[in-house]
Amino acid sequence: MALPLEKYSQFIKAEAQRLGFLFCGISPAGFLEEEASLLEKWLKNSYQGEMSYMENHFDKRLDPRLLVDDAKSVISLGLNYYSEAQQSDPEAPKISMYAYGEDYHSVIKVKLKSLLNRIQEEIGNVHGRAFVDSAPVLDKAWAKKAGLGWVGKHSNLINQQHGSYFFLAELIVDAELVYDIAPQADHCGTCTRCIDACPTEAIIAPYVVDGSKCISYLTIELKNEIPNEFAGKLDNWAFGCDVCQQVCPWNKFSTPHQEAALMPSAELLDLPKKEWEEITDEVFEKLFSKSAVKRTKLAGLKRNIAFLKP
Repeated sequence: MALPLEKYSQFIKAEAQRLGFLFCGISPAGFLEEEASLLEKWLKNSYQGEMSYMENHFDKRLDPRLLVDDAKSVISLGLNYYSEAQQSDPEAPKISMYAYGEDYHSVIKVKLKSLLNRIQEEIGNVHGRAFVDSAPVLDKAWAKKAGLGWVGKHSNLINQQHGSYFFLAELIVDAELVYDIAPQADHCGTCTRCIDACPTEAIIAPYVVDGSKCISYLTIELKNEIPNEFAGKLDNWAFGCDVCQQVCPWNKFSTPHQEAALMPSAELLDLPKKEWEEITDEVFEKLFSKSAVKRTKLAGLKRNIAFLKP
């Protein structure tokens, strides 16, 4: 007969699957000792660029018990966003696949709240918080601890069965559960495809990314003008970049997601280069009102597109 903790953990994973998550793993909440020195070194080298928020809440990033009172468990989840759809004009400015549909923050938050409600209905008096890339939580570290994959040389989490095209999210709760304590081994081996392919040479060493050189940073996080040193190096990316994932051999195992909210519109995929370069408020609002692309605002997107011109 299964113990209650085993039953509850199995219930959570079954509910996560029902809600459309690709996978779910659970680890005990505690201090991330290994990541502490890595994060400190990364910040000391200023690899965060203008992402000053990365310097805030250092202690909270490393210990979820400072985010949720009496936290016992971190439930890590992955949501597939891989799509076989492509922009039809090969010369059009490119946007990262994760931004094809609605903003993943809102899509996943709804699922996490539903999962937390179901946990409370099943287990009882459980308190917790949902996190989707919008609070000081080291998503990849917790996913790795929960056995969902390993951190690749490009610093993204890779899953042996599903590749790396998935969002990460967490529920941090004050309930004890059965924990996944068999992390996946690193299967990058001697491969350096991501390092070799990075257009701006942002992967400065295996497992180390200088965020201030990353195309995703330059086109999304950077609020000032893009430095001229990157002229001609953005590989026609206007929002984000998928290069390091496109060349990763493990993504041959990626399968198309079935999440309706993340499906791209035909209008977005069919927008030709000329209309991208002349994009108006009306078109921007129509295509990106519910998209992650709205983070750049129209002015930021125009800046990026203008920077791509020879």
